[in-house]
Amino acid sequence: MEIKYIFSMGELFERVQMEDVFPDNKTFVDCTPNAALSYIRNSYEKEKNNPGFSLPAFVHQHFTLPKEIETDFVSVKGRPVKEHIEKLWDVLTRQPEESHNSLVPLPKSYIVPGGRFREIYYWDSYFTMLGLQVSKRTDLIENMVDNFCFLIDSFGYIPNGNRTYYLGRSQPPFFACMVSLLSEEKGEDILVKYLPQLIKEYKFWMKGKSLVNLKSSSLHHVAMLPDKSILNHYWDASDTPRPEAYKHEVALAKNAKNKKKLYHHLRAAAESGWDFSARWFKIKGDFSSIHATEIIPVDLNCLLLNLEQTIAKAYQVSGEMATAEKYNSLAKQRKKNIDKYCWNEEQGFYFDFDQAENKQKEVFTLAAVFPLFFGIASHEQAAGVAKVLKKKFLSYGGLISTLETTNQQWDAPNGWAPLQWVAVQGLAKYGFPDLAIDIAKRWLAINKKVYEETGKMMEKYNVVATDLKAGGGEYPAQDGFGWTNGVYLALDKWLNEIH
Repeated sequence: MEIKYIFSMGELFERVQMEDVFPDNKTFVDCTPNAALSYIRNSYEKEKNNPGFSLPAFVHQHFTLPKEIETDFVSVKGRPVKEHIEKLWDVLTRQPEESHNSLVPLPKSYIVPGGRFREIYYWDSYFTMLGLQVSKRTDLIENMVDNFCFLIDSFGYIPNGNRTYYLGRSQPPFFACMVSLLSEEKGEDILVKYLPQLIKEYKFWMKGKSLVNLKSSSLHHVAMLPDKSILNHYWDASDTPRPEAYKHEVALAKNAKNKKKLYHHLRAAAESGWDFSARWFKIKGDFSSIHATEIIPVDLNCLLLNLEQTIAKAYQVSGEMATAEKYNSLAKQRKKNIDKYCWNEEQGFYFDFDQAENKQKEVFTLAAVFPLFFGIASHEQAAGVAKVLKKKFLSYGGLISTLETTNQQWDAPNGWAPLQWVAVQGLAKYGFPDLAIDIAKRWLAINKKVYEETGKMMEKYNVVATDLKAGGGEYPAQDGFGWTNGVYLALDKWLNEIH
């Protein structure tokens, strides 16, 4: 199915998504057409006004629903969590296949998150790999890294996921972390092997750097601040509703003065992986005030600093010291910029920066742990973050993502596996083992509790009221679940090693 197939379907696509032919908008965009799209569209135009025309019947005649992967896997009551996860790796593995729908075929096997997510997701995969490393599945880690190289070489970047409707945006750039993880297993030469793709990804995120401020203060993912400092923000080239969330976004934009601008912000927030959260809102509690492209996220810039450092290390391993120093200098400058624009001395915490208002955002979020995870905070800054985490974020089941309680899934009362890992490892790195251990134990306990009650590992958890399921967002909580499995194994191993 061609990249812009959604738009070629015209009225048919809009009706299917708006009239709830499927309960989830993602279902239709994952369907396989049974004939050429032009034929289906012409058939629809001929038949839609006929007496007794049934839209669901027409759709089911002309499209095949996403196939369910048949396995003989059964969650056995009483089976230990770690054993359950080990058995799930094969269940969540997908093999290379031809595609006649929106799936972008990959050359090697890979892990999907589970539930409604039938394809890879960029940043999910790093946290899944942490568990694969514990399980000694280096072969699968390498396959997934090679798949991401294939995507970088094909599109110039790693899309949100391997679906055509995800083209146009990426996700938090963890590719350098993946390569570093693989190098732990196979040696530093791995850094050199994947250097061409690391550079291509960096060029994607820095596209427009030489032109920014000639046309505007931001261009693509690059933002120039008043003192000419360069930092990055999330961005998507499109200004239409996301096909996989079409009805939600059309409804949200109903009364918007500038629908295209709203869609642009929604897509940028989706690129962040935090879709959605109060951290992206201009007005507290008002989803329609989302202004993600105007925000300089602290976590994104820490990830790009790590990418710069990883490229530098790769050049160092290959003996190109001058080029290595160039990228190290870029990383040092980015650290200064992060400190200047995202560190708040009075609060003792890191915040996102609002470029449009030229001031820091006031929303406390777990994005503040990324400077610790990547080792770019001072000890005093880390101590400030640790103090705030313990006082404001720590809950019965781990850390809440923000202090805002909303119906958005990346806000309280929910906790998410990747943020627990980043926080725990960041705190441990700076000499706060007691808090790190406490968070890890709370998180593992809620994972285990829900597993023993349901036989499942979940996408997210309610860490405030641990007897309640996590909620919020555009779809029900999903089970499977790739990054939860990975972080569970990695945290469990870490706890055992430090005790």
